[in-house]
Amino acid sequence: MFATAPAPGTTATHDVGLLVLRIVVGLAMVGHGTQKLFGWFGGPGLSATGKGFTQAGYPAGDAMAVIAGLSETLGGLGLALGLLTPLAGAALIGVFVNVLDVRGLSAFFPPKGVELEVLLLTGALTLTLTGPGRFSVDHFLPVLRESRPRYSVLAVVLGVVMGCVVVLIRD
Repeated sequence: MFATAPAPGTTATHDVGLLVLRIVVGLAMVGHGTQKLFGWFGGPGLSATGKGFTQAGYPAGDAMAVIAGLSETLGGLGLALGLLTPLAGAALIGVFVNVLDVRGLSAFFPPKGVELEVLLLTGALTLTLTGPGRFSVDHFLPVLRESRPRYSVLAVVLGVVMGCVVVLIRD
């Protein structure tokens, strides 16, 4: 019913590489999101995260904490599974536009650097543009498989625009 042949020019190692990248970046983002939402993995939880958003100049800090936590958790799950990958990538790109705005770009390396954020953003951006590969849920969704370039570019634009809109409401 569904074709399982790789796209022209791809190999099994290409798809395994995308799978590994999806799992690592996706689950890292799930961890960050659940830290915010539930305090899991030593995270601050929703109340403390909301206070942090308020201190960073966002209105309605608690609501922003929920939005960020859900974006990271659901975007990360989407990437890890290769499910609705363009939307998952857009959610994470929007998050990282804000993270980089709050953290600033004055230093790349620790202790005040943004290298981890840049690496995670690059992983999400890469997966949004390349697609999740054969070993993904999206591979079995013909609409996403056949229109990858258009949806990929639209998702990147959506993520950047929505991230910038949120930055603009920050004090």
